[in-house]
Amino acid sequence: MHQANDIHFRRQHAIGNYIVDFCSLRKKLIIELDGGQRLEQEEYDNERTIFLASKGYRVLRFWNNEVLNHPEDVIRIILETLENKES
Repeated sequence: MHQANDIHFRRQHAIGNYIVDFCSLRKKLIIELDGGQRLEQEEYDNERTIFLASKGYRVLRFWNNEVLNHPEDVIRIILETLENKES
């Protein structure tokens, strides 16, 4: 389990028939990291996001290179998303 700002994330967590990259069950937030295959499976990703949203989750998607090259921006977006839900 990974933790940031007292928010716990599970890695490779199953929800229904899907396995998500990172999930905060308590905050109902999913973070997906995508490589080049994202463009090839856009329809699948959209269906998956709709299913996860129907279960009350918000899904944030980041390209792998965003995480590697701009981690502070990725963290800022995640924290802003969490703050917006709580306010």
